[in-house]
Amino acid sequence: MKNTAAIFVLGAIALPLSLLRGQAPSAESRSVWDGVYTEEQAKRGEPLYRKECAACHGDMLTGGESAPPLTGGPFLANWNGLTMGDLFDRIRKTMPQSNPGRLTRQQDADILAFLLSVNKFPAGKTELYRQSEMLREIRFESAKPAPRNKREMIQWSQPQYPKISSRFPERRIVR
Repeated sequence: MKNTAAIFVLGAIALPLSLLRGQAPSAESRSVWDGVYTEEQAKRGEPLYRKECAACHGDMLTGGESAPPLTGGPFLANWNGLTMGDLFDRIRKTMPQSNPGRLTRQQDADILAFLLSVNKFPAGKTELYRQSEMLREIRFESAKPAPRNKREMIQWSQPQYPKISSRFPERRIVR
């Protein structure tokens, strides 16, 4: 009887803690700052954007009369804290406005990669996913997050000095 009561008490304590842990972002979670698309993918997305999106959102992605901007402060603020899956699904289900859902998942991913490149998020070595479920694991963060590990901290903390050119030799003061 005592063992049953002890197990019940431990379960009552452990359950809420495990639920809290499940809500916290995992150490392996990624953001748009982790290089989630490739430069090649963004290059494929640019002509698609020009053909399918620019008429409403503008050549410079600054928006139009009936469409919001896809770059800059308002765009970043609107999507900050959501996931790439949210943005991908919005594009996939509602764009182009004249015929929503007409583009393939690959085309939508390529256009999204182009949007990320224009907004100065870094490119990486792996193409952006085409599956909403996988894209939901990538956070859209408008500001670059603080370093997560020692290696990133070292890279952030080291000043970047310009290289000394051999064209201009050092001058020494002789007294």
